Amino acid sequence: MTTHASGDLGIHAAGLTKSYGDLRVLDGIDLAVPRGSVLALLGPNGAGKTTTVRILATLTAADSGTARVAGLDTVTERSRVRRLIALTGQFAAVDELRTGTETLHMMGRLAGLSPRAARARADELLARFGLTEAAGRTAKTYSGGMRRRLDLAASLVSRPEVLFLDEPTTGLDPRSRQDLWELVRELRTDGTTVLLTTQYLEEADRLADRVAVLADGRIAAEGTPAELKSRVAGHRLDLTLTTGAAYEALAPRAVHLAPDELTLGLPTDGTAAHVRALLDELDPDRTDIERFTLRSATLDDVFLALTGADR
Repeated sequence: MTTHASGDLGIHAAGLTKSYGDLRVLDGIDLAVPRGSVLALLGPNGAGKTTTVRILATLTAADSGTARVAGLDTVTERSRVRRLIALTGQFAAVDELRTGTETLHMMGRLAGLSPRAARARADELLARFGLTEAAGRTAKTYSGGMRRRLDLAASLVSRPEVLFLDEPTTGLDPRSRQDLWELVRELRTDGTTVLLTTQYLEEADRLADRVAVLADGRIAAEGTPAELKSRVAGHRLDLTLTTGAAYEALAPRAVHLAPDELTLGLPTDGTAAHVRALLDELDPDRTDIERFTLRSATLDDVFLALTGADR
């Protein structure tokens, strides 16, 4: 993990552990997120992503370890931390009986803004999230994507120093997802520290300065998207097999699996010599491979290689 001075970090965790009964969810998590950067936390379901977020957001106590957010201890300075952070969970949490304007105005007042400043901030965020025309309608009339945008707007009313986004694009249509990606880029430019958990690996690849992969309660790997992809392979050779037997024979070597299409991917350096050698090694009789495609490695390959998910 890259070393930073503690004052340069928006999020700093050391040795976090958490168990629920006999289930060990976190087993010594270390994180160092520079201020004004985006960290994507990846991992299969149950890996501990949400638990990590809840500990850092002061909603759950770790069994051991320490955490500082916005330079403050999450246990001894809990109240101060809460004034400097915002959290958007996996599902939009908005009052369906309030209008968009009422929701954001209320959040502004709770954040300590004057009535005039709260109205101005509400108007600003409604415009930023494309909700101005729907501002006077109750949230129960909003689509799922609109509710998610209102929920995100509410989390930004207080201009948090650190923003936790726990699978924020779940259920969003492609257009709304693109809009959220642009917002995250703007927040980073403005100096906000963002910790993002996501099931969409493309999302992490596009947004994150660094990526941490959770597996078995530990950080299995951490680095820039490019660094992690280079650890698996610079390129991937996707093979479509002619029979199920041929597919099963090669599956243990694969970093990408698509059984319905009898397609799997193997790491390669991308050179013609290595591709030819692989094809000759894997299919010497030239009967098992129907076709092949050479492609750059993705975070999907990293995810599968490090976690064994969906293998």
